[in-house]
Amino acid sequence: MNEIEIINKLKTIVKNPSSLNLNDDVFFDKKNTTVASIDTYNENIHYLDFNYPDLVIKKAIRSSISDLISKGINPQYVLIAFSGSKKHFIKKNIEKIIKSIQQEEKKFNFSLVGGDTTISKKSSFTICTIGYAKKIIKRDNCSINDDIYITGNIGDSSVGLSILKNKIKISKKLKKYFIDKFYKPNLAFGFHRQLLKFASSSMDISDGLLVDLKKLIGNKNKGFIVIYNLLPTSNNFNKLVKKKIILPQNYLYNGDDYQILFTAKRKFRKRIFKHARKWNQKITIIGNIKNGKGDCLKYNNKLNKIVNYQGYIHNFR
Repeated sequence: MNEIEIINKLKTIVKNPSSLNLNDDVFFDKKNTTVASIDTYNENIHYLDFNYPDLVIKKAIRSSISDLISKGINPQYVLIAFSGSKKHFIKKNIEKIIKSIQQEEKKFNFSLVGGDTTISKKSSFTICTIGYAKKIIKRDNCSINDDIYITGNIGDSSVGLSILKNKIKISKKLKKYFIDKFYKPNLAFGFHRQLLKFASSSMDISDGLLVDLKKLIGNKNKGFIVIYNLLPTSNNFNKLVKKKIILPQNYLYNGDDYQILFTAKRKFRKRIFKHARKWNQKITIIGNIKNGKGDCLKYNNKLNKIVNYQGYIHNFR
């Protein structure tokens, strides 16, 4: 089975309305105004090795708090469970991890409040993030003709992973840039506080733009059109494309971007870009929600039906 099939099985036994029927990446107890998410990050799956423990923990933290940020919620408390061997958690590595946690606490204004430590052959981190709100932005709440937005850029993290796997050879300066984007995604922090004013649905891009957009819409009789030429990429990404070092379509949909993917009615366009300027946040309209099932990628004014969504999915077969 894959992760989607497992979640669908779990839906049959999860009855508490705060679970949001497992359609979102967060738990929301409206009565107690509590929002929470939990994520696990495993060596050889979510990161290649433990050579950079200070960066691995930053990636795990940012990936986790991104779930709340994409819902318009401030992360307030974080619990972290560590698992690894005596090789992983030597004194030097622990000091690096603690320093990184302190830096992330200061940057994103949350507090570490607990966790757990266990021994295992491979390293992993499980992170629970908690915040408080009277309202959140759910998935599966967009309307026909809503605009589709992305914060920041996509593709850099995927390039960084290819560099770590020694699949791409580039200059040291560019290498550092893309590896940083893999380990330290630029979260749309600050701007996220405005989302409740206009977003009809939202989530973060973790598994890949197209596959996550499909999750955002849900199983209703709706689809999306994404305009390929509008997809936001960094200047460094474009340099590699221009030099023919990479093909953009091989990196744009692979995930690990942790940007906010959201929808909003067209009437909010001016307001959204005003807030973006206030927070110095890059945002891009990349398409719209359409009536009827079937998703399309618009390339050079030609609509192409999407068959391969290219994103990541945990498969247990």
